[in-house]
Amino acid sequence: MRLWILRHGQAEAQAPTDALRELTEAGRQEVRAVMSRLAGEPLEAVLASPLVRAQQTAELACQITGYSGKISTVDWLVPETDPRIVIRQLEQQTEQNLLLVSHQPLVSQLISLLVEGHRRGHYPMPTAGLVCLDLEYVAAGLAQRVK
Repeated sequence: MRLWILRHGQAEAQAPTDALRELTEAGRQEVRAVMSRLAGEPLEAVLASPLVRAQQTAELACQITGYSGKISTVDWLVPETDPRIVIRQLEQQTEQNLLLVSHQPLVSQLISLLVEGHRRGHYPMPTAGLVCLDLEYVAAGLAQRVK
């Protein structure tokens, strides 16, 4: 499986609730810039957090890559999710080229768990940060980071 992990773009500082924070124009620009590297990538699925900024990021990612399928909104990609839960969910995916759109601290912890086998690794993920991992099997410590 090729797993792309994308943190949402820069979001506004204030909103009625955290879940309703929208991307800023700068956030939209940074998502466009990072996703232009994936234009034409044959994504088979896009899964995104239900938070507005992640949904907006996923929509932009789909536009730029040409992915025409449905964005699957999943509640297990929110910031506070234990990354072991994400691994259990990924074990059930049949797609081989998958984009996840989520938040900190989940994205860094998930990368660390998949690559190093623990959540303590240091994987800084700025807004619109993108990491690609190759996994023969979805399990802690077995992923290879693609440069």
